[in-house]
Amino acid sequence: MAYKSLLTVMTETNAAKAALAQMAALAEAQDAHAEALCLGVDRSQTGYYYAGANALILQETLSRANAEADEVLTFAQDYLGKTGIRWSAENGVAQIADIGRHVAHRARFSDLVVLPHPYGEDRGAEAEPVIEAAMFEGHAPVLVVPDNAEPFSVPRSIMIAWNESVEAMRAVRCALPFLKQAELARIVVIDPPRHGPDRSDPGGMLSQMLARHGVKCEIEVLSKTMTRVSDILNRHATDTESDMIVMGAYGHSRFREAILGGATRNMLEQSAVPVFLTH
Repeated sequence: MAYKSLLTVMTETNAAKAALAQMAALAEAQDAHAEALCLGVDRSQTGYYYAGANALILQETLSRANAEADEVLTFAQDYLGKTGIRWSAENGVAQIADIGRHVAHRARFSDLVVLPHPYGEDRGAEAEPVIEAAMFEGHAPVLVVPDNAEPFSVPRSIMIAWNESVEAMRAVRCALPFLKQAELARIVVIDPPRHGPDRSDPGGMLSQMLARHGVKCEIEVLSKTMTRVSDILNRHATDTESDMIVMGAYGHSRFREAILGGATRNMLEQSAVPVFLTH
């Protein structure tokens, strides 16, 4: 079992290199095909133009998006062409309100989508919708790569953020190809419920299931010593030198996470290691 179809979505060159490098490393290690979807984003809101706006404005925004798509495509071709892996790259233009449809269509036929961090000073407004479209509409696992992350071919140490949720269980199942290759998988449980069904052995049933797949596991129970769960996970990932974090995404609604914050959003903002997400 391996990831044979890898996808990355690029809308700018500044944030693309880390995700491209990670996708190429995985494609080489797993004998997979790497695909880059290079989109120029039309950020205009056609329905809100001032009175008197004409076709020249529409043509200008479309021309700019086409130029951006060509620039990103050239960047992807130059990078992937030097790797020696099987790859393809295609460009196109999408309005920002419709970008999710294009991403979801490609993600639906991919085993894994590799994307850069969606938050930062040089990130466009489309970065977060791209990740959400891949997960929610494309139903694909997503590996989110920080800008300064070193690409790995085989993750040596993986940390599983385990809270017994449906999202976390699906993330573990989708990450099995990585987990089976790793030297060690740490099942991290933060403040398990005192009256839960697994209170005497938190993470035990997951450890048993993974062990039957040949995964070497350790269970680590942590106290909630910090306000945010994401801060605890990030600190523990750094302390244990984990190569990747596996976690379920958006246990709350996306609206609530966007307004009030949540573990998923905070991880995407702060994680120093790649995060494997599914919903």
